[in-house]
Amino acid sequence: MSSITNHRRDRRFGIKITKLFSGWQQVFGEARTRILLWYLLILGITFLIAIPAFRYKLYHRIDERVRQEMVEDMAAFNALIKGETFATEDVPTEDDPEDIVIGPEQLKWLLAGKKQITPPTSKEDLIKLFRAYLLYRLPEDDSYFITFVDGEFYKSSPRARPKPLAKDSQLMERWAKQTKPEQGEKEFSDADLSKILYMVEPIKINGQTRGVFVVAHNTDGERAETLEAVSVIIEVSSLVFVVSFILAWLAAGRVLAPLRTITTTAHAISESDLTQRLPAQGKGELAELATTFNEMMDRLEAAFATQREFVNDAGHELRTPITIIRGHLELMGDDPQEQQETLALVIGELDRMSRLVDDMILLAKAERLDFLQLATVNVAELTQELFAKAQALAERDWQIDAVAKGQIIVDRQRITEAVMNLAQNATQHTGKNDTISIGSAIAKGKVRFWVRDTGEGIPLIDQKRIFERFARTHNSRRRSEGAGLGLSIVRAIAQAHDGQVLLRSQLGKGSMFSIVLPLDPPQEMSAYAQHSHR
Repeated sequence: MSSITNHRRDRRFGIKITKLFSGWQQVFGEARTRILLWYLLILGITFLIAIPAFRYKLYHRIDERVRQEMVEDMAAFNALIKGETFATEDVPTEDDPEDIVIGPEQLKWLLAGKKQITPPTSKEDLIKLFRAYLLYRLPEDDSYFITFVDGEFYKSSPRARPKPLAKDSQLMERWAKQTKPEQGEKEFSDADLSKILYMVEPIKINGQTRGVFVVAHNTDGERAETLEAVSVIIEVSSLVFVVSFILAWLAAGRVLAPLRTITTTAHAISESDLTQRLPAQGKGELAELATTFNEMMDRLEAAFATQREFVNDAGHELRTPITIIRGHLELMGDDPQEQQETLALVIGELDRMSRLVDDMILLAKAERLDFLQLATVNVAELTQELFAKAQALAERDWQIDAVAKGQIIVDRQRITEAVMNLAQNATQHTGKNDTISIGSAIAKGKVRFWVRDTGEGIPLIDQKRIFERFARTHNSRRRSEGAGLGLSIVRAIAQAHDGQVLLRSQLGKGSMFSIVLPLDPPQEMSAYAQHSHR
């Protein structure tokens, strides 16, 4: 029992997992989810590229600003060395951290401001100059003024320096021996100093390098502020991203609502109900989609209606000969003559059914690309051939109105079939003394075949509907032997050639049917014909 219980529990658990998986699969398969996932991916890539680029740009601007300040500091020092004007930026206080002592006369001389200073000519002059500069020009935060005299460290401002700038460090020893001006940057693995920008200016007295002045700047402070700003931007952007994602999810659902309406409408459509339509509101892709869907439904509804009508009419046309055959067979006696008459009638009705089925098959094939077998045809020869075949249909006054000269690309068999249908239709609505004329003409890039008669004519109300399947004219003096598919076949053959059938008729004076075709076939038909003949 326990094994059976465990098996049932595992089965229920498996069903739950399957439903959960299919549910998530449906969520991730929705258009809204895919759009938002792409939105998330694009924003994620944008942030991954933008944040490092933003940080690099800030670092670059910091370095540019620091270098500009270093250039100003070095320019002030060079002006002092060359004996140009030196103006103090700060006034020393009693608790100045630098233990620098200068005499009263020198202090008075400096505080007077903007006095000419002679370039140093000795070590003592150089020391005094270093003292004065370090005392009266204080460096910016994280900046250092460092001086060397005769290859040895002298003083710096401020006095406290990070470990990489210690007195006995490798970098300080290199600067102490510098003989040429230099500027650059150096990176360290020290916790207090990761990168330093510097400018080095050697001081020569009597052609010998007696001192070196260095302006250095530690960029860690500015970079820490930059990283803090970047972290704030990331936090704010993440919050904005989450809010925008939620809003985008809601907006996408609202924008894609017509798609769900299409799905609901499509599910509600059946063969018995093709009246469902979508509301096409506003403009844009979705409104155009709704309009296209409605137009498609209009075509489908018309096609289904035509199909139902065709099936009903075909059933009616087939039921009539079947009823006749069955009735005569049931009433047939033993008289040989009666049997022969019944047999002849049955064969006639079966032939009519066979023609009806053949016509229905032809109309069904008319919508296929392989319906036509195109070839180059001589119009004059085809016209003479059509006239010769038409004379055998019935005893009428047959005439040729005109014969065109030229070459066309058509399906010879289908055109012959169409014109013969028109001629047969003319014989059914004319008498022995009436005239039936056949002709052809080429003009304005089109070829025209026509059949003209002097028969009873066609009422205006019937001139459009006679091309429909199983249609017949009202108040006709004669009952057509066909099933009413002849003119439908003519129109189908003409349309397959990208042409049309024109009718001009007047009651009591006759009718004229014209098949108008382009001289060159449609490109898709021509391409299909070339492909099929390979």
